[in-house]
Amino acid sequence: MSFEGSYLGANDRISAQAVMECKICWTPYDPAEGDDFRQVEPGTPFADLPEDWSCPNCDAPKEQFMVLEDPGADALREAARIGAVTDRLVADFREVYHAKMRDVPIVNKVLQVEAVGFRRHGEVLLGVLVSPWFMNLVMLPDGADWSGLTPGEKEVISFPSGDYEFLHNTREMTGGYKACSLFSPMAEFTSQKQATDVARAVMSALFDEAHRDETDRAAEIRAAREAELAAAEEGTEGADEAFPEAPSRRAVITAGMSEG
Repeated sequence: MSFEGSYLGANDRISAQAVMECKICWTPYDPAEGDDFRQVEPGTPFADLPEDWSCPNCDAPKEQFMVLEDPGADALREAARIGAVTDRLVADFREVYHAKMRDVPIVNKVLQVEAVGFRRHGEVLLGVLVSPWFMNLVMLPDGADWSGLTPGEKEVISFPSGDYEFLHNTREMTGGYKACSLFSPMAEFTSQKQATDVARAVMSALFDEAHRDETDRAAEIRAAREAELAAAEEGTEGADEAFPEAPSRRAVITAGMSEG
């Protein structure tokens, strides 16, 4: 027997905070309490219960539980909405990779296209796009129409850590967007995790006023950064050589991104 609205394994429709209820005997499962009967530790989300878990009172399968309350539902819906926007961005640049960039020498083939840390920032969505050939801070419209942006036009946007230069652009699936270059090429990264860790660090440091004084030295730091990249290129003889260590969060946020 089944009930309309039963869980049915729909992990994407409930948050880790969801309190579920058996629709046969009305027994609740609260993740804050767990399940003493099956030795499930407190803090275990309903979606993480073993596949063979069943109602401790009537033995009904977990698929027949329904949402009693879900304090995290709004955050889950917000994440799904942002995900739908960033999925189009990722699809656009995966197409670019396969159509134009896959065999270009500067491409770091240990990396893939991934949207990292996107969140609502005022009236826009802000995050980092990692790809095999660049890492950009990207700003996307949150419901607005940016299709009229002129590709190549520059705009300086302020954050707590400084003022940053963004380029306008458009893509077929994404539409209009604004991008600030962090890294290109991406030879310094040895793994996807290393790149995404730096991307998340950028999102944190971007809103940290402690970095503002450092970014006032943008021109000096940019020149030093270009010299380091040139030296690294001269020392690289082939694809089999180890990449240099990825930069720290502090190095990223001050390495020429901001104009003070």
